[in-house]
Parts: sequence; C-alpha cells; structure tokens
Amino acid sequence: MRTLSGAANDSMIEARNLSMVYPDGTEALRDLNLVIHRGASCSIIGPSGCGKTTLLFILAGLLKPTKGQVLLDAREIVSPTRGVALILQDYGLFPWKTVYENVALGLKLQGVRKRERRAIVMSLLKELGLSEFANHYPKQLSGGMQQRVGFARALALKPEILLMDEPLSSLDALTRETLQNFLLALWKNNGMTMVLVTHSIEEAVFLGREIIVLSRRPGHVVKIVENFNAGDENYRSKEAFFAKCREVRMSIEHGAI
Repeated sequence: MRTLSGAANDSMIEARNLSMVYPDGTEALRDLNLVIHRGASCSIIGPSGCGKTTLLFILAGLLKPTKGQVLLDAREIVSPTRGVALILQDYGLFPWKTVYENVALGLKLQGVRKRERRAIVMSLLKELGLSEFANHYPKQLSGGMQQRVGFARALALKPEILLMDEPLSSLDALTRETLQNFLLALWKNNGMTMVLVTHSIEEAVFLGREIIVLSRRPGHVVKIVENFNAGDENYRSKEAFFAKCREVRMSIEHGAI
C-alpha cells in the first residue's frame, strides 16, 4: 500500500484496488492503491490522460469506481461528502449570481442563517481581497479573481479536505504564482488535507509535500516523491527545488514507458 506522510493510525483517505473503466471501454485506472494522511499536502501528476482527474472525482464521491473502494476515515465514500470540497479548472461559478451569492451558496444550502452566512462570506472576501467586488458578477472579474471566488466558496464550508483539479492552469504566470502562495499559506495555517491535480511539474513540487506520480493510462501509482522542502515560500529560488523538479520529471518519464 502506497502511503503518504503521517502516523500509521492517522490515515484519512484510503484508495483500495481502484479500477475505472468507462462505458466506452476506456480504462482510466487499474488496481490503484493509496493512503493519504490527515493534514497532508500532495500533488498528483503524470502523463496526459493517465486518469488524474478520474482519481480526483472518485475521491470526491462524484464517480463510482468499476472496482475497489475509497475510504474516508474508514468509511466508504459512495457520494459527495460533507467536509470534502472540490475546486475545478473552470471555476464553477454561476454567472447569474453575484460574487457574494456564489460564495454564500453552499452555506445557504446547508441552512446556515443569513446573519451567520454574511459574517462568514464577508470575512473570506476580505481575506482574499474581494470585498469591494461582492456585488459584481463573474464576467466582470479577471480569471484570477474568479478563481479566488471559487476558493472562497469552497472555504466557506470549512472543509477538512480540499480537492483541486488544475485550478490555476488557465491563469497567467504571475497570477498563478500569487495563488500558489495563497494555497501554500492556506495549508500551513489551516491544517487541512490538500490534494492537487496538476500538469505542471513546478507547481506540483512547490505545493506538494508528497508528489504522487501516476503511470500512463490505465493509471496506477509509479512513485511517491517525498518533498520535505515544500512549505517554504522561497523554495522556487533554491537549487533543491530544481533538483526535485528533475527527479519528478524522470519519474514521469519512467511511468510513461
């Protein structure tokens, strides 16, 4: 069983013998095993089409595997679960709702009272530099701002686990680095478990204390690269960062064979 850092009795997410075959016959995953411990920050990376997003959607309870199971705190995940938030590449915002309404939506669905909703939402918007845009609509915002709204909506629910499917891939380089720094601070300050799917080796190394390298399709775990320097906001400028990027690249190339 592949294991990500933490005590043996502190596993939070466990994938057992996961296989996924789509109705058209595409085999996305085959016999994938993985344990992610509470409070881990891990990146998932691999060749294009290797099943990264499929794995993330199974972890979120949005897809049911053809074989195997995923356990969250020793209970099988069979549907979306409270405490698990998913952030998508396309932001997932409702264009007809304001920034405030988008962020408050999950709280409203959970029955949180209006006054408490407002306090939570406005606090998050202030933290993310979006207070003055509360009454704007998504089309009035830049891509980076829209993604921050997506983060705010997920964080409003105070998730224990944050799953992210290439949330920064469509942003320009400087905006992307700014939000990478935000995610790093979020992980360090809140102690939540974070799982990031990315195509970027540099992003995987900057944000993932553990880097899960998948094989080509059908995906399985080729290697887990330990990355203890992740968490240092100055990591990008250090030789250790470039060395770790080279190690991850070699692991991906090996998995693509």
